[in-house]
Parts: sequence; structure tokens; C-alpha cells
Amino acid sequence: MSPAAGESKKIRVAVVGTGEFGRNHARVYRELDGVELVGVFDENPERAATVAAEFQTLVLTRLEELPRRADAASVAVPTVAHAEVGCRLLQMGLDVLVEKPMAVNLSEADALLHAAKKNGRILQVGHVERFNPAVIAVEPILNHPLFFEVHRLGVFTPRSLDVDVIYDLMIHDLDILLAMVNEPVVEVKAVGIPVLTEKVDIAHARLEFAGGAVANVTASRVSTERVRKMRFFQQHEYISLDYARRDALRIGVKKPGPQPEFGFEKLNAPAVEPLHAELEAFVAASRSRREPRTNGAAGRAALELASRVMASIQEHAARVQIGSFATQDKTR
Repeated sequence: MSPAAGESKKIRVAVVGTGEFGRNHARVYRELDGVELVGVFDENPERAATVAAEFQTLVLTRLEELPRRADAASVAVPTVAHAEVGCRLLQMGLDVLVEKPMAVNLSEADALLHAAKKNGRILQVGHVERFNPAVIAVEPILNHPLFFEVHRLGVFTPRSLDVDVIYDLMIHDLDILLAMVNEPVVEVKAVGIPVLTEKVDIAHARLEFAGGAVANVTASRVSTERVRKMRFFQQHEYISLDYARRDALRIGVKKPGPQPEFGFEKLNAPAVEPLHAELEAFVAASRSRREPRTNGAAGRAALELASRVMASIQEHAARVQIGSFATQDKTR
């Protein structure tokens, strides 16, 4: 196949899991140029039928139908099944986008990485906030940031209660911090508590990176308002990101001294839905065979840091005798 033909090849995609995330994947795939949504699969056939009807595609009754129908697939099943389903699809020869967290634990994450490498397949992890216009806007101006303050707060919903808030919400920011700082995390201190579930519903972590950068990260799914913000400081300037508004503001010192002058610049953020950009990148990676920005290695790094945060929370819980969850999560 010539390069030109490869670049124009239509990518056939399927969605495995048709809950809230899977339905949105199906919606976006239907909107993308050069993509054919060939079908959806779910253990609940009625739910699959509803999504298939909404987006004019087929209901797949068995995963074994996929190799002859699809080139790639989104895996949006419950977290506990990410590795099992993802590995099966990779072994069938499909490129895979697996929702975050990529697996329940690091050994399962490694199984996904091994299956992708062994079968020469693309593995992308659904860290959708990496495609948020606010994040894209600040990437060109990063200049050794040294302090981050991050808040990701949400009101309670019955979604994603199979995992602690660290793996549900905070992991987005852990992934972004690892990408922005691009240094190892040398110290993790964290605290978290269950509020409405038996899992950790609200948590705070303090991270210190090898080069001296420090990040305070708070995540909650039991707050009274929805907040998605990051602020960080680097030499002579302060940058504020609002994930919900999808914009970023840069405040710099134009004139230091006792009567300082400040400059305010709204950074140029692309007007794109993050999920649209994420799935477009996945399709492009499948077509070009180039590694995506949120590849399996990035997903594993975020999961590893999330596991360190969880371990610190459990250590703190044991120390202060919060016994209801201090012994949980032993598989991570």
C-alpha cells in the first residue's frame, strides 16, 4: 500500500461496552471523517441495541465477530474487565483504545502492553483531558513550572463507583502532571476518606518531583459544585487552566518592583470537544501506525502514580485508624 493510500484508508471501528462512555464513543465515531462505526457490543443486549439504533450501526453478539469487521475498537467496559477484553482484542489483531484507568493493577497494565507489542497493535489509553483545549494551549509555554494547585471536584453520581476517586478523577491530573513536568515523582503524601460509598470519595495528594516541582492535587465526587481547574507557577508568571471552560489564562510580570505591572493573555485554545480530539488521534494512530500521545506507557505511568497515592492514603488511614477502607485495594 502506498503512503497516500494508507493516509486515506477508512478505519473501521467498534465500541465494546455501551454505558455512558461507550455511547459517547459511538456518537463521536459517527461524526469522524474517514471512519466507519461497524458495530457495538455489550453484555447487556438491550443496552447495545439502544445505542446501535441511535447511531445507525449493528449489534455485535460476540467479540469474535470483530476481526473480520473492524480494524480498531474502543473498550469502555467496567475497569475490572479492561485488561481481559483489551488483551483479547489486541490478540485478535485490533488496535485498542481502553478507557482509564487502563487496568485494575500494574500487572494487568503490563499484560496490555505486552499484548500490544507482541501483536504489533496500537494501544491508547483514554486520558481525555490530555486533549482538552486548555491543556493544548499551555503546552507550548511550559518553562520548568515549580508549583501546581489542582482541583477536580464533582457532585455525586452513580457512575464509576467501582473504583476509588483516585482512579476515577484524580488520575486525569496525575497523567497531565507527569506529562507537563516530565520528571520522576520522588515523594507522595496523601489522605482520603469514604463519604457516600465504601471507596475513597474525596482525596488530597502532595507530590514532589525530582527537579523540585511540587503539586497539590484534590479530587472529590461528593462536592456541592463542579470544579475542574489547574493553576501553576513558573518563572515570572502564573497560568490558570479551566478544564470545564476549556480555556487558559497567562498572567506575567511586565514590570517588577514596588509598583509592578502585569500582563494578561488569554491563550489560544482550539475549539474542539476533547473526546472528539482523542478519538481522532486514535484513528490517526491506527492509520499511520505512530504511537499516540496517551499510549500504553503513559497510561501505565499514571496508574502507577495513582497506586502510590492510594498506598499513601491507606497508610494514613491505618495510622489514624480509619478502618473501613484501610485494608482495601490489596490487589493494586
